[in-house]
Amino acid sequence: MAEKKEDLLINRIRKIVKTKKGYSEKQMFGGVCFMINGHMCAGNWKGSLVVRLPKEEHDSIQKEPHTSLFDITGRVMKGWALVSPKGILNDQQLKEWVLRSVKFAETLPPK
Repeated sequence: MAEKKEDLLINRIRKIVKTKKGYSEKQMFGGVCFMINGHMCAGNWKGSLVVRLPKEEHDSIQKEPHTSLFDITGRVMKGWALVSPKGILNDQQLKEWVLRSVKFAETLPPK
């Protein structure tokens, strides 16, 4: 049986973050969220990548290619971005986004 696109993305993200200190996973937003020291850093949402980045960079991140607002409740989540599948086609693109998010999560005090 072929893996679903969401499962493929989850496995691609997992390969990048599973060796990081403080790594864990949690079911959230109807998918898998990857945590560093208890803080979400990345996840999947309907085939797109969700990343958490500094709030002060929110507006500039939204101008990057293949990004959009992360708004699943009718309220924009500042400091979060949704990266479309076109922005994470290859492993290098995905790794860059995920590691940016991991780096930010590592600056937060452990929960």
